[in-house]
Amino acid sequence: MTAQAGVDVPVVRPRGRATRWLGGDGAFRVVVTACSAVVLVTIVAMVIFLLVQGFDAMRHYGFFSFLTTARWAPSEATATSASPNPYGILQFIYGTLITSLIAMILAVPVAVSVALYITNFAPLRLRRGLSSLVDLLAAVPSVVYGFWGIFALLPALKPIGGFLASTLGKVPVIGVAFSGPYFGYSYFAAGVVLAIMVLPIIAAVCREIFATTAGSWKEAATALGATRWEVAMVAVYRPSRTGILGASILGLGRALGETIAVTMVIGNFVLSINKSILGQGATMSSVIANEFTEAVEPFHLQALFVVGFWLLVVALVVNIIARRIVAAQAAL
Repeated sequence: MTAQAGVDVPVVRPRGRATRWLGGDGAFRVVVTACSAVVLVTIVAMVIFLLVQGFDAMRHYGFFSFLTTARWAPSEATATSASPNPYGILQFIYGTLITSLIAMILAVPVAVSVALYITNFAPLRLRRGLSSLVDLLAAVPSVVYGFWGIFALLPALKPIGGFLASTLGKVPVIGVAFSGPYFGYSYFAAGVVLAIMVLPIIAAVCREIFATTAGSWKEAATALGATRWEVAMVAVYRPSRTGILGASILGLGRALGETIAVTMVIGNFVLSINKSILGQGATMSSVIANEFTEAVEPFHLQALFVVGFWLLVVALVVNIIARRIVAAQAAL
């Protein structure tokens, strides 16, 4: 204790490194550090496991040879080192990215609009019910989405697919992406199913972001004579753009890894890249789900582990790029 003007003032000494790990704060620090370590260890263990399981195929054909071709023909695989790699996965990477892109283009505007309506335009007595209905979509199992997609969505999309093929499919350059014929099972159908599946995730996050927007901003915009629409755009949407991007990243992560629903409606064409979104194809997760139970050809099962490894890589790269975009947007 030291005396200053007759008052005893306690001297606060900085705690040492060992002292910081004692007591309640130290225990909490240990718990959260251990939880963070578990996440990192789990991811690293998954990567190592996939590499170990696919090592024989990568050693036989080459680590990057899977990325140099879009030819998937397990029946032509041989155990001789002179054979070319029949397990090219470019078509699966293309299918994964194109279906996720379709899903995000369709889902993000709808999800943001739903969140804006619930938080700013819907009557108070309807907001809780609407929020529950949107959240209910996230509770539907993916196999139910796939089953519904086969018997309800595909017939409903046939007129739309036919219209796109007969109009945009004949436009130079972009017509390649919409060329027909359209039979239902396609990248387009898989993208629509994915859009419905990721919509509640994006909408729920955006709803919470919009609900926490500073009320003073809304009041200021209203005082300046802004309409309800202008208040929503200026005082709610614009300050929340970084959060919307973050919500979209969560939805994108779900879209990249979805398996069963996509497998049921995409057509599972694995021989080459089908450039048209109206054509059949496959994703990295769908080919694993389809073929792992009957992988008897040489290096077939090991090649599926390689597909799983590159799926993790693609998801990681896409998420890094998306987070960089979010960081750049937040810095503006």
